[in-house]
Amino acid sequence: MARGQGPGVRGQGLSRLWPLSSPSPTARPARLVFLLQDLKFGGTQRQVLELARRLDPEQFRPEIWLLIAGDDLVPLARDWGLPLTWLSRQEKVGPGALTNLWRHLQGGGIDLLMPYTVVPNIWGRILGRLARVPVIVGNCRGGTSPRQQQERWLWPLADLILCNAAAIQATLVENLGVPRQRLTVILNGVDTEFFQPPAAAVRRGPPRVLSVARLVPDKDHDTLIRAFGLVSPRHPEAELWLVGDGPRRAAVQQLIERTLPPGKVRSFPGQVDLRPFLHQASLMALSSINEALPNVVVEAMASGLPVVATRVGGLPEVVVPGETGWLVPPGDVPALAAAMGHLLGDPEAREVFGRAGRERVKRDFSLAVMVRRHEEELQRLMAPRSGRR
Repeated sequence: MARGQGPGVRGQGLSRLWPLSSPSPTARPARLVFLLQDLKFGGTQRQVLELARRLDPEQFRPEIWLLIAGDDLVPLARDWGLPLTWLSRQEKVGPGALTNLWRHLQGGGIDLLMPYTVVPNIWGRILGRLARVPVIVGNCRGGTSPRQQQERWLWPLADLILCNAAAIQATLVENLGVPRQRLTVILNGVDTEFFQPPAAAVRRGPPRVLSVARLVPDKDHDTLIRAFGLVSPRHPEAELWLVGDGPRRAAVQQLIERTLPPGKVRSFPGQVDLRPFLHQASLMALSSINEALPNVVVEAMASGLPVVATRVGGLPEVVVPGETGWLVPPGDVPALAAAMGHLLGDPEAREVFGRAGRERVKRDFSLAVMVRRHEEELQRLMAPRSGRR
């Protein structure tokens, strides 16, 4: 990636108002604040925790600030010794959370600010620049994030924007005019020691289609349920397992009751440890209409599962059709049903795809690579400041 920092035409005024770097007088480990909306179950939240606990402590001193309540992953963060600061304990981001964020930013001593998800990327960048935080690294990690985060206007407030899929980078450059030199792609990483295929005996029992996704419109559970309704008569022993929480729980349950006989679908709340589900599943299915690069797909492949997913966002960067799984158009019920039916009816293909998927993850999606790439980019951004010490 080119290292130039010059903003394009849209950002010139903003860039003059807020300089992109300033000197730091000390040689201590850089104080790095990860700004999150919450610690609910989610791929982004888990990825931040994995990154924070693995960064070189001689180079970085990470801490996590939270705008609102949502504590599913708090025990994990505490087990890993990660400092947590709540700016509010409300259910939604409001004036109190933003006021406290401003006060904390004004307190000084922050070397690097990394906001994640939509609201933190908007307010973290605006208030961070006003508070003159030396280095701000934005993140764009969802299929709709580029527009929701107002990147057309706010990209100049970040020294760098990290994308977890090349598809997101392309959207930012081609549709929203963000200069390519202000973007870097760092693929999600997964712990391939933690996520491993189970012993063969564990996957005995009826074939199970597993889907791990929040119950929100972007995940399009309706297409998945209707597709499974087409598959079920040809594979009457198969089950569909849904893992996740969200506002569409009641609507999803109603569709299940209208579409499928009792006992065909099992629903579970979100979980810290997905391995018991991954180890009992036959394949992973994801029917999203918007995605970047979902962690759960990489974790499933590391666990030896074939994947059936929609051809959106960064999913084509992970799933290789005919090698590690199948990709289908979003919203296409018959195509999704055909892909699931093929794998449900061919145990040998599931094994072959599963082994190939794990090898791909070990090669291209390791946590070690993900952490190293973050360290390289952060050190590069800090280098001008280090030279002035």
